Amino acid sequence: MHVHFRQPGFSYKETIKTGSLAAARGGYTAVCTMPNLNPVPDSLPHLKEQLDIIKKDAAVAVLPYGAITVGENGEELSDMEAMAPYVVAFSDDGKGVQSEDMMRQAMLRAKALGKMVVAHCEVNELLRGGYIHDGRYAKEHGHAGICSESEWRQIERDVRLAKETGCAYHVCHISCRESVEIIRRAKAEGVNVSCETAPHYLLLTEDDLMELGRFKMNPPLRTADDRAALTEGICDGTIEIIATDHAPHSMVEKSRGLKGSAFGIVGLETAFPLLYTFLVKEGVISLEKLIGLLSTNPRKRFGITADPGTTTWDLSAEYTIDPDDFLSMGKATPFKGTQVYGACIETDYNGKKVWER
Repeated sequence: MHVHFRQPGFSYKETIKTGSLAAARGGYTAVCTMPNLNPVPDSLPHLKEQLDIIKKDAAVAVLPYGAITVGENGEELSDMEAMAPYVVAFSDDGKGVQSEDMMRQAMLRAKALGKMVVAHCEVNELLRGGYIHDGRYAKEHGHAGICSESEWRQIERDVRLAKETGCAYHVCHISCRESVEIIRRAKAEGVNVSCETAPHYLLLTEDDLMELGRFKMNPPLRTADDRAALTEGICDGTIEIIATDHAPHSMVEKSRGLKGSAFGIVGLETAFPLLYTFLVKEGVISLEKLIGLLSTNPRKRFGITADPGTTTWDLSAEYTIDPDDFLSMGKATPFKGTQVYGACIETDYNGKKVWER
């Protein structure tokens, strides 16, 4: 539900061709691409640039998001009506919509169009130059921290707006226990809300940080208590989707340590083996539950009808994650060197074999 393929505009980081091949290698037959591109898909002509590349180069189904606001600047609604037939949902991912009135307008417009609003939740005034979690590691190593409130406060606002407008609302990459609690409570009240977390938030914490760019993502790795709350959330159904937030950058952009590196890690080629190894094999969730979180739940929630294809896995295959083997142009992963089980042997999509080990 959440990938960045960087094209058009930033194809030195990733392209639709390389990203979709990485998806196929990771066992994905459909991916949804976020709109922080150049041009931003905020109008039909801008969206068409991306759609034309997808038609030519995509190895699997690539379903784009349309931007909520023009240029993702939060000041004027995008041409949602024109884009609605061609996008999976609307999001300004990478930026939180700061204006409550703008988000209300977006939800009302999306509801009228039968589309979901998907939000990267972040209150800018609470960021204060931070780039890792505002916790023990940041204090001990002199880093500027990002507080959890910067995430959950905007979720709290948006849940209230979703209740007011009746819009279907989905929260991107939640990372802290307060977010889980807000969404759990909203669901109990009947709000049409869903959310996702990512493998790194379920498997790592700030205690795993190193002074390397491959440990820097937004939102950041948080505490053991946050990880426990997220795990509880996937077990009780509060969190029904695990997405990768696959966010490739160049090696130079990720080589400047925690402070200087760009936000974002890659994840399409590691998500299933990591989660199978550390959640399924450890008895936290069942294999069926994992398949739901990664595949069937997002398809149902987002109304994705693209051919699901087939993927074949060798669950007994054991190997070490090596970014040099990735098909993605992005190589930054905090899981480099991790021993995992589960290798995708073959991916078939639209009647064609698109990946074979």
